[in-house]
Amino acid sequence: MDYGQRFSDPARYARTLRRAHELVIAGVPRPEIPTPLVESWRRSMALGISPDQHSPRHLHEVSEVLEMRREHRLQQVMPALHDLLADDSRSGRHLLVLTDASGEILWRVGSPAVLRRADTLEFSEGADWSEAGIGTNAISEALVTGGPVQLFSAEHLVRTHHEWACTAAPITDPATGRVLGVLDVSGPLDTISADTLRMVRCAVRVAEAVLGTSDGGTSPGASSSVGASSGRASSGRASRRPAPTAARSVAVESLELLGDKPAAVFADGSRTPLTLRRAEILALLDSRSQGWSAEELAYELHGEAGTPQAIRTEMFRVRSMLGGAVESNPYRLAPGLAGHSDSGRVLRLLRDGHVAEALEAYRAPLLRRSVALAVQLLRDQLDLAVGSAVRAGGDTSLLVQWLSTDMGAVDQLAVEALGRLVGRRDPRYLAFRASCPAG
Repeated sequence: MDYGQRFSDPARYARTLRRAHELVIAGVPRPEIPTPLVESWRRSMALGISPDQHSPRHLHEVSEVLEMRREHRLQQVMPALHDLLADDSRSGRHLLVLTDASGEILWRVGSPAVLRRADTLEFSEGADWSEAGIGTNAISEALVTGGPVQLFSAEHLVRTHHEWACTAAPITDPATGRVLGVLDVSGPLDTISADTLRMVRCAVRVAEAVLGTSDGGTSPGASSSVGASSGRASSGRASRRPAPTAARSVAVESLELLGDKPAAVFADGSRTPLTLRRAEILALLDSRSQGWSAEELAYELHGEAGTPQAIRTEMFRVRSMLGGAVESNPYRLAPGLAGHSDSGRVLRLLRDGHVAEALEAYRAPLLRRSVALAVQLLRDQLDLAVGSAVRAGGDTSLLVQWLSTDMGAVDQLAVEALGRLVGRRDPRYLAFRASCPAG
């Protein structure tokens, strides 16, 4: 069986699994359903779960779950997990779920449409998604195996779950190794991708790093019981390892986006280099005050191949590195940083009529190494703004200075403007005309 079909042709792969599901339930072994899953199905049915069962057992009312959250260690990691994996926008199609160590759902985040769809399965707060609660699913398998799991369509025991793809992994206490809960990402079959499992694993590592900070075991309620249903107490022992994603406490003062060595400059004068991808994201954030959704950034930077999940992962890293410099929902630069990049300074100087200062500040192309179309457009717009201002000023020295830069060297209109000012036989005009490509 072609496992890759779950990504390339999910509908066909699901049909194959459903046929295998019926045979295995009837007692006919099929290679499409691996032995560990068959064993889990048998355990579930021995506990009274039927493949036709619709409802999981419910352990607490939603109001009780809200109280339980306040006392749970995983309360600390929900903001990070939300930034990384949640999609509660109007068009969001997957559900982020976080359970306790017994499989009871404590948190879920998704769009109104996907929440309504989850409600039809009672995939909601207070529901028990262990093997005993609703049979084999990604959450129960993560608890049984102790590792990340991905279940697709009819790999679930219960038939009403066959329209879902679910990826889950346990989150453990870094101090004790005890399982604290399970992170799950679920959605319709076509929402799964080859990156989903990797991203869930990455999010778990981030959550465990947050738990591993010196504050990890000392926050209020850290050692409290999760609730009567779980019967497990969290450890209050704190780890002394610093979290690798801890944000800088010093504020970001500006962004350096011109040239090929982008960086964030902090108020204490230190510089932190930026990867090209992070610099591209920040350049887009700098270009639009109203901000961007994860979907918009994914499309602008990656085209049709872009995924909001990948952007959220990158944005979490950016925000961890830059502290409060970047806000979310939508993603945008904080008010104190918006427009305070070196490229933004060029535009501000032009708007204030300081053409000579703007030209002096425009030392290199915007993110010279970027080939992202959205960044190329920003680069072209900046070139056009500076070039137009220099040409309109009618200043020979500024025209020569502009044409001597990498950005202005191809500005044929500036060459012609210089020719009109100094004459067609002037050596400066002749030199720039010879080096400037014809339009």
